[in-house]
Amino acid sequence: MLLDNSTTTILFDLDGTLLFHTPSSLDVFLQILAEKGFEHTQTIETWRQLRRWIHYYWGTSPELAGDIRIFGKSGELTEAFWANYLRKKLLMAGVPEAEADELLPQITPLMDARYQPQGRVPGEVPPTLDTLTKEGFTLGLVSNRSDPFQEEIEELGLAEFFDFAITAGEVGSWKPDKQIFHHALGLAGSSAKETIYVGDNYYADILGAQGVGIRPILVDPKGVFPDVECMMIDSVERLLDA
Repeated sequence: MLLDNSTTTILFDLDGTLLFHTPSSLDVFLQILAEKGFEHTQTIETWRQLRRWIHYYWGTSPELAGDIRIFGKSGELTEAFWANYLRKKLLMAGVPEAEADELLPQITPLMDARYQPQGRVPGEVPPTLDTLTKEGFTLGLVSNRSDPFQEEIEELGLAEFFDFAITAGEVGSWKPDKQIFHHALGLAGSSAKETIYVGDNYYADILGAQGVGIRPILVDPKGVFPDVECMMIDSVERLLDA
């Protein structure tokens, strides 16, 4: 049992945990690869491998930091950065380097045209958050986004459930850095031992929470991280089973 009498606070990630964007950029990317003749990429294991790498890369990996230094400009991610990122995805998908360089200028405009995601909050999320609120838990939203998102979460119907909502850009610290978690604990008025963090990115959410002594729960409906040493659930509503 994870939600015991000592638990007072539950912190949540947003994207990939409470809010899902469809189609995903990975699904669009793999579909384009299939159309280009790379049908060997159309396996669940390739999807999981790429998803793990994407989580790792954006979980403030050394590779991300290096690419920002090389391709960033005044803190902004440039076209050159995104081209380099797409090339890395091609290589991670098993596309040979020479073919990746040839494909890159073809795939970039296709991704720009086709990747038009729509945000969706699963139907079980609001009643789950409502139940946790009525049970007396302090709820906080902690995202690695750069820009404030208060207006968006209000439009999504989520703002009413949270005592506070912060983004990494506002705090100046990106998960898994400790500062953003300590900032959230301060806002919640709770200690790490009294707190649980719920997120979908093992590298940013789970390792970050563990780094400050917060108990983590991984939301992993497609088995992207099958061997992690923490509690796993396939949807947020499973929190109520805990």
